[in-house]
Amino acid sequence: MKSAVIPQVRVEPELRAELESVLREGETLTSFVETTVRNAIAFRRVQTEFHARAQAASEAYHQTGVSVPVETVLARLQARLDARRKKLRR
Repeated sequence: MKSAVIPQVRVEPELRAELESVLREGETLTSFVETTVRNAIAFRRVQTEFHARAQAASEAYHQTGVSVPVETVLARLQARLDARRKKLRR
């Protein structure tokens, strides 16, 4: 597949200088921009999926009237966090 070019973006010299000042050793402006765009795409996908799940949960609640108490949700999240922290310490 042939590669494509992302359109150029005009920025003030100060912004470009600031950007260049945070590049890591061996990192190019092009690689930084590509990585940033990929990360933004991934973040937007996560946001979209989260919103869809929240919308579905809201609709299910309005149809059934059944919900999970906040204490239960927080306890489950805390258990997941504790398990992940324990796994990372190994």
